[in-house]
Parts: sequence; structure tokens; C-alpha cells
Amino acid sequence: MLLDELVVDTDSFTARTGWTLKPEGACKGEVCVPLPDSARPDSGHVDVRVVADRLGMPLVHDAAHSLWALGPESSVTGRALSTAVAPELVLPDIDGNPFALSSLRGQKVLLVAWASW
Repeated sequence: MLLDELVVDTDSFTARTGWTLKPEGACKGEVCVPLPDSARPDSGHVDVRVVADRLGMPLVHDAAHSLWALGPESSVTGRALSTAVAPELVLPDIDGNPFALSSLRGQKVLLVAWASW
């Protein structure tokens, strides 16, 4: 989640992270983590710094561009990824023949992605 400020709209936070803010705290599925009052400066906003700290979400700052990046929770679930199963992916190889990622099942695979934006 990319941010240009650290106090964000509660609905936006929920839509972009999957965590719903309830009176009992931040909840996702069956898991609820209590939050201090400072996490909600008012009823419609959330202080990302406080929630990130409580949920174990990495928060990094790019001062040159005045942006913040909020990563996925890890300390609540004990892992950064919710699953290690990759979706089926078939792309052309260097000769134009279809290559299925599943053909490498059982082997360690490193996927490198790049985007111009």
C-alpha cells in the first residue's frame, strides 16, 4: 500500500489491506488485534504508524518522493505470505513456445517482475 500521508481514511485502509477497524480492534477473518485509542484520531481515520506497529506491518519512507509504503502483516500470522502456492502461469519462452510455471513444481523458482510504472 503506497501512501502520501500516514493518517488515512478508514474505508480506504480496509479496502487496501483487508483489515477492518472495529471497536475491539483491527480484525481480519477470525483474528482481532486490540488497538490503542491513538490508532484512531477520529471515527473516519486511522493512524497507519500505530496500526503498522501493532500488526507487524513494515512501514518504509521514501523522503525524496514524500511517499510511504506499507507492507503485509507478518507478526500476527507468523508469515508474510498467506500461501506459497503460485497460480498457474503460462508464458512464451524465448523461442515462442508456451512454458508452464507448473512444469517446475518441486523445484525452487525465482520470479523476477518489472514494471515501468
